[in-house]
Amino acid sequence: MAGRINDDDVKAVRDAVPIDAVVSEYLQLRSAGGGNLKGLCPFHDEKSPSFQVSPSKGLFHCFGCQEGGDTIAFVMKIDHLSFSETVERLAALAGITLRYEEGGYNPTHQRGERVRLVEAHKAAAQFYVEQLDSAEAEIGRKFLAGRGFDQSAAEHFGVGYSPAGWDHLTRYLRGKGFSDKELTLSGLSQEGRRGPIDRFRGRLMWPIRDITGEVVGFGARKLRDDDNGPKYLNTPETAIYKKSQVLYGIDLAKKEIAKTSRAVVVEGYTDVMACHLAGVTTAIATCGTSFGGDHIKILRRLLMDHASAEVVFTFDGDAAGQKAALRAFEDDQKFAAETSIAITPGGMDPCDLRLAKGDAAVASLVETRTPLFEFAIRHVVSRHNLETPAGRAAALDEAAPIVANIKNVAIQHESAVQLAGILGILDTQFVVKRVAQLARWARDRGGRGPAAPQDRRPTPSYDAAPSHSSGPALNLRSPAHRTERELLKLALQRPELVSPAFDAYGADEFTAPPYAAVRQVIEEAGGAEQGAQNASDYLAQVREAAPNDTVRALVTELAVEPIMRKTVDEIYAGEQLIRVRLRAVDRRILDVQGTLARLGGPHADPEQLAAVQNELWVLQQYAQSLRNHGAAAL
Repeated sequence: MAGRINDDDVKAVRDAVPIDAVVSEYLQLRSAGGGNLKGLCPFHDEKSPSFQVSPSKGLFHCFGCQEGGDTIAFVMKIDHLSFSETVERLAALAGITLRYEEGGYNPTHQRGERVRLVEAHKAAAQFYVEQLDSAEAEIGRKFLAGRGFDQSAAEHFGVGYSPAGWDHLTRYLRGKGFSDKELTLSGLSQEGRRGPIDRFRGRLMWPIRDITGEVVGFGARKLRDDDNGPKYLNTPETAIYKKSQVLYGIDLAKKEIAKTSRAVVVEGYTDVMACHLAGVTTAIATCGTSFGGDHIKILRRLLMDHASAEVVFTFDGDAAGQKAALRAFEDDQKFAAETSIAITPGGMDPCDLRLAKGDAAVASLVETRTPLFEFAIRHVVSRHNLETPAGRAAALDEAAPIVANIKNVAIQHESAVQLAGILGILDTQFVVKRVAQLARWARDRGGRGPAAPQDRRPTPSYDAAPSHSSGPALNLRSPAHRTERELLKLALQRPELVSPAFDAYGADEFTAPPYAAVRQVIEEAGGAEQGAQNASDYLAQVREAAPNDTVRALVTELAVEPIMRKTVDEIYAGEQLIRVRLRAVDRRILDVQGTLARLGGPHADPEQLAAVQNELWVLQQYAQSLRNHGAAAL
């Protein structure tokens, strides 16, 4: 039985390893003010960061799922380790030698299973790297050279070689003190007729590391024709390796992904190498499985769901590549990031492309990406005969819901216009309104867009009826929603900066029903001008005017949420006022243009046509004035 770790040593480990350094290995952290840091919680799905870390206190807490504790508690939960395994791992990081009570320290018997499996993989990775220099591995070195990878590239990615004999690695690891049971559990060895033998033999080896950089598995590439195994052979599922939860290259790419808010998903190990060597250092790949929900969670924690965040998928242009792209599109709504696709020319993968056309071609491939929804739309439309009215109608029926599901409102509108052009439907406004109807981006209360496949929660009520919903499902990646939210925060927190102009805004100028409801209760409480004159009672009056708990909770949230600008002044407030008003005017212009298009036939009523044309001219002049003169034009 393992001895108990000395209490003083546990305290020393806890003090020696900064919690922010440990947590930042798993997710991106940003300043939360007051010396705290925040990020997307790794323990539950969320769209905005409620997970906070206090470096000065050595603690973390999630305000969403209520998980919390110190550095040891964090590592125990995220890596599913025991207390002793966690302390041992952190002690190794800090260079602390642990003392065990109830007997001396025996490293062979007193380390947890996970720690032992990780150590076995670390030793195996080093063994494989050393074997790549052997005479037998010449075939492996030629394979790498033939794909444009020199010795330094192999060293950078830790590529190695597994000898062709039956038990070279097994004997080597036994000599390092690992038991046959540990070698079998690790997936490095498998049972043979006379005991354990190597799982990987005569293959080129890629170490697969988790996000912290620890080797948890291997990908092995066949080199010889007499090898009857699959082209690529991966580590089987083990206590430390779950292929649906690892991304090859994530340890090398994570910092750049967090820094640039972009991740590039490729299909294989050599593609990751080619991209990184070509300067695309945000490239990662799945390990023998399709890109899925657990992979999305890993990336979301690094991307932090910034409005500008992007995930770019690269696929071959063949049928299999297109099928993979459409599978990725099915998961698109799980990202807050934009998703794009880069189709490689001539069916070449990034590795082949780099060989044929150089590093610049690989970098250019990513830059010439296409939005994933556009790819999906064109794929759907291609199945229909657009030469006939029935074919165009069928294509619209199938493609319009795809456009309606686009999260960014501005892109949604542009894509509806584009869809009309693709289909050859001259009445663009018909398609735009069809999409808008499906998306339910209506300004009438209670409307909502088509539910994403993974989101079946009921929509909260924002009218007078009582609601017990957990809260509004708002699309904060929408530029319109973000601006509306910011303006409402100003109206609640700094009403003197937006009054009296704000009080002239109608609820219909707020496209999100929850925000329209908040705008209404501000008006019922006397408006922002009332808040400017009587700040002490203003928020209480607004909350009291709310028709139900849902609206009241949103008022409270907006009243305490930080404004997105350090310097909050009249200029910033004016910018928000203008953006909301200008979007409302632009929406009305589109409506009037649609009416004008329908009235433009030979039998149009001249007076009605003139009235609509005059309204359009007035609106266009007003929009131009807002753009030219800003808040002075309100």
